[in-house]
Amino acid sequence: MIELTLAEIAAATGGRLVPGASGAGPETVVRGESQTDSREVAPGQIFFARRGEETDGHRFVPQAIDAGAALIVGEHETDDRVPQILVADTTDALGALATEVVRRVRAAGGLTIVGITGSNGKTTTKNLVAAMAERVGTFVASEKSFNNEVGGPLTMLRVEDDTKTLVAEMGASAEGEIARLTGMAPPHIGVVLTVGLAHAGEFGGIETTFRTKSEMVRELPETAVAVLNRDDGYVARMGELTRARVRWFGRHPEADVRASDVDSDASGTRFTIHADGASHPVVFRVLGEHHVTNALAAAAVGLELGLSLADVVAALEGATRAARWRMEVMGGRDGVTIINDAYNASPDSMSAGLRTLAQIAKPEGRTVAVLGAMSELGEYSIEEHIRIGLQAVRLRISELVVVGSEARNLHISAINEGSWDGESVFFEDQDAAFAYLERTLQPNDTVLVKSSNAAGLRFLGDRLGEAFA
Repeated sequence: MIELTLAEIAAATGGRLVPGASGAGPETVVRGESQTDSREVAPGQIFFARRGEETDGHRFVPQAIDAGAALIVGEHETDDRVPQILVADTTDALGALATEVVRRVRAAGGLTIVGITGSNGKTTTKNLVAAMAERVGTFVASEKSFNNEVGGPLTMLRVEDDTKTLVAEMGASAEGEIARLTGMAPPHIGVVLTVGLAHAGEFGGIETTFRTKSEMVRELPETAVAVLNRDDGYVARMGELTRARVRWFGRHPEADVRASDVDSDASGTRFTIHADGASHPVVFRVLGEHHVTNALAAAAVGLELGLSLADVVAALEGATRAARWRMEVMGGRDGVTIINDAYNASPDSMSAGLRTLAQIAKPEGRTVAVLGAMSELGEYSIEEHIRIGLQAVRLRISELVVVGSEARNLHISAINEGSWDGESVFFEDQDAAFAYLERTLQPNDTVLVKSSNAAGLRFLGDRLGEAFA
């Protein structure tokens, strides 16, 4: 974070400074990063004592101070060993401080902000854009999936005076949340990837999802650039909703940055990228043809950041995986390949994962899909789990292993399709599924492990990866 005095932080957050036993005055300077988890605090940092759904951060102020916190921002006085700034709402104060830090660095003229949203692919695209930004200069990018009202500001507060690019994931579970994040860090480049059924239960339907994801482009000024997916019908509609210059990406012939000659196997995807009148072959080692869309989005951003097409391709070819637990290739013993893609799952990404599994299978081996629940689908849940079960059958996946009661409809759908005979099995828990797979997997099998984060199958994927390492 940039240097700020306690008085400046209090003014930005609308809070009241309580010096505490340290005797720190208004002109005392703080420049450490900010944390909302006391376990992550390092010396000199700011601890925001947030009230969460499960616990109250004020309870952990002593631990944060013991870890070296230089300042506490909270809603009531606690441990007085370090100065405190008392605010009406800690989460709002976190966002307000992030807004002020970004405003100051942006006003100095050297910061470019890239905002990324979409129902699928945000984290993968963010990581690829970060690889582009690294070639421009110092950058800050969201860690993990820090893309909400807490993670977004924590990322923004890492910006320094010399930061050239801020790459920010901007997610939402309700209308207005993306607008709030873009208000904190107004993008120069706003990327919208897809509009799908991810979190449909929270949004209430696809049209609400469309309105929510379009908040980014609606907020962009004429001087900004909207990087939009020409292949997604809902995203394509957003071109009419923005004042910004539009840069299209996708496989559509009208896309400004497009791909052709796409060919995938277990080693990744090869394609030709076309942009600004030039073409270049790409050997993209991230598994899954659907990630070509994310690569094209990142390429469009890289070109807007001033990179040459050759530099953009070099950044893409340097990527070896989408992210942890995202199409992560593991295993290897006896030719068994484990693809751990269980960090999240929506109907679109589940469908893409199954298509990839069918596409990359070794001729001498089987395809095994280990699937768990897709969360946050609301009224669409039963229908979409049934659809995925049918797709697994129609793609001729050799065996379907369904884990967890919330995914049972997927299993029932597959066995009701009638074209299988005992090739879909169901387990209530991961231990039983692991024991079965460890016993039954055969040489040269290709295994996809896929579920929403809440289902926890990423840990099953890790266990299988270790067992067949």
